[in-house]
Amino acid sequence: MHASSIRLDSTLGLVIVSILAVLAVVSVPWFWDKWRWKRTLRSASTLVAVVLVLLASGLALNMVGGFFPTLGSLLGTSANPGEGTDGEGGADGAGLGRLAEAGRQRALEGKGTTVHMRVKGQRTGINRDVNVYFPAAYADPAWQDRQFPVIEWIPNYPSGPEVATTGYHLPEALDAAIAKNRLPPSVVIIPDPSGQPRINHDSECVDEVNGTANDTYLSADIRNWAVHALRVSPERRAWSIVGWSSGGYCAMNLATRHPQWYANAVSISGYDKARVDVETGDLFKGRKEIGEANTVSVTVRKNPAPLDILAIAGEHEPDELASTEAIRGALAPPTRLFSWTIPDAGHNMNTLKSQLAAVLDWLGARSASPALPPDPKVTGAGGVRPWPLPNTGGAGALTGVEE
Repeated sequence: MHASSIRLDSTLGLVIVSILAVLAVVSVPWFWDKWRWKRTLRSASTLVAVVLVLLASGLALNMVGGFFPTLGSLLGTSANPGEGTDGEGGADGAGLGRLAEAGRQRALEGKGTTVHMRVKGQRTGINRDVNVYFPAAYADPAWQDRQFPVIEWIPNYPSGPEVATTGYHLPEALDAAIAKNRLPPSVVIIPDPSGQPRINHDSECVDEVNGTANDTYLSADIRNWAVHALRVSPERRAWSIVGWSSGGYCAMNLATRHPQWYANAVSISGYDKARVDVETGDLFKGRKEIGEANTVSVTVRKNPAPLDILAIAGEHEPDELASTEAIRGALAPPTRLFSWTIPDAGHNMNTLKSQLAAVLDWLGARSASPALPPDPKVTGAGGVRPWPLPNTGGAGALTGVEE
């Protein structure tokens, strides 16, 4: 049995564990003087009761907070990154053609199709899981000559692409927003930001010094693959990037580092700079200039670009609120910052889910609509130039001169 098949959000599971916990607690005094081997069995029964109470409490908090839908998502070792998707697209999407008819049938019901595949980066050689949502219009013959706008959605650590389908049910939210014309039909790309194993491997979506070029994979590689393998627009105004928690930092950092490719960024409960802790280690190996080049407030001051950023933080998230204010204080035009402070239950997935519809509305007001391919003589950057990134020494890592 895969860890990803063990649900942590089951009401029945919580009820069963809670009943067992109550019985275990009651049994401790009941059998206290009845055990034959008193010391051993008293200790064992007490330990079992404590473990069950903690487990029941943890499951209850997880359901209230909406943190982890499965054991695999908790451990970051899910063996099923395609969980909740509608089909397998194969390596680099080579098998998408055989899913076309199924996509057309779902489109008749007004539903998009979410496909799991593995995508190998042309620059970095990184090969990771990617889930892609195709709107119903993508399967409609009347739209076959159109290129679609893109939302790149970065999962939070330690989750992978499966969290968007099993955790916050993004495809359903997208179907609803598109059906109500609040969002133009958009292709949504959900890549794995850290790869496997996930435990103690929080990439923060950055190009590590002399290490893995996570940023380059998530920006240049994913974009290049999508433009060539899918019917999506190469124009920067058609590309937005979104994330929650660590994914929120990733969204703002990638967009401000590569304004030639992104026009909008949304951070939900994200922060200003990469963490340095037991899960990440020192990604920059003490190199201050690379740390600063991955700090959003520094980038928007030194390298402003025509980019719209939406930063959302809950009223009980002091670090995230402070990050928003740091970015606001450093902001220089033409970059624009929009911020929402919202009621929340703390730093958890329910905060994200409560904002999904509003975030999609915000993106819908700024996103390009599906359109005929642009003149090939027009660059995808729309006149926005990249800025020179410090060289990290990672294989294939961007240096900031790529358009």
